[in-house]
Amino acid sequence: MHDDLPDQPSARAQVCAVLVTYHPDSGFPARLSRIVPQVGATVIVDNGSTDAGLKMLRELSAAPAPTLVFNFENLGIARALNIGVQRALAGGYSWALLLDHDTLVDEDMVDRLLATLATCRGERVAVLGSRFRDTHGLAIDPRRLGARSEHWEEVESVITSGSLLSLAAYAAIGPFRDDFFIDYVDTEYCYRARAAGYRVIETLRPLMSHTLGAPTAHKLMWATRWTTNHSPDRRYYIARNNTVLLREYGTSGRGPWQWKSIVRCLRLCKRIAYFEQDKLRKIFAVGQGWWDGVHGKMGPRRTARRSTPL
Repeated sequence: MHDDLPDQPSARAQVCAVLVTYHPDSGFPARLSRIVPQVGATVIVDNGSTDAGLKMLRELSAAPAPTLVFNFENLGIARALNIGVQRALAGGYSWALLLDHDTLVDEDMVDRLLATLATCRGERVAVLGSRFRDTHGLAIDPRRLGARSEHWEEVESVITSGSLLSLAAYAAIGPFRDDFFIDYVDTEYCYRARAAGYRVIETLRPLMSHTLGAPTAHKLMWATRWTTNHSPDRRYYIARNNTVLLREYGTSGRGPWQWKSIVRCLRLCKRIAYFEQDKLRKIFAVGQGWWDGVHGKMGPRRTARRSTPL
């Protein structure tokens, strides 16, 4: 325990970790072992992993043993989160720590989050997000690496993994939107929370190691460009759900939401064409996502429901 952090066993006991797994790798038990001692309980919701993944989850030796919930198909990140959060609510917990299965948390993450929460008095805070160190070397805001204390700032949205979710606020705001399936699920929830008068805050100090997609760096003249190399299915959800957010919430800037959405999709297609593999399938998926977003066609992508990676 760090000298500047008081021991907070009663506060930690009010936190339930909710992890969503999808084909977890062999390093998952070691990552889980960092989480379990920091929280009052752990719920793992598996989204249709293979037999090997399910066997590993059943053999977990973390103490206390996590609660396991097995979905027999990929129901999407939003549905899985809602299942886990409902377990936390039923258990009487006050906060849910949401995590992806590939996130490596710091050993004092929960104490740091609780200390950060105390500095803003927790007043109408719906979500407290954690900044992170990118495991693939993607460029990060220098403030994420330079902060040495529990400084925080109010933001529009935070990523799901590493976020501390107020269960009282969740009960008032409503669940994550199942029809988003994956991508922008966290952003939409944060927008909805802010519209309801709640606050979304984020630590300036990184509290975990995490990555978005499988990023690679590419030299373009004198500049370095990054791309995430998401699968065609993920490109579909990114394009569709971003379009829906533009339609329902709007963004800064001028012009109709349809125009802003197609400009973003074209930029995405340009990056795919320059730097990524499987270009045609991904560009087609972006176009299909934009079309479905404009026409309000939600839920799992109809052509690839079972194959979408988390």
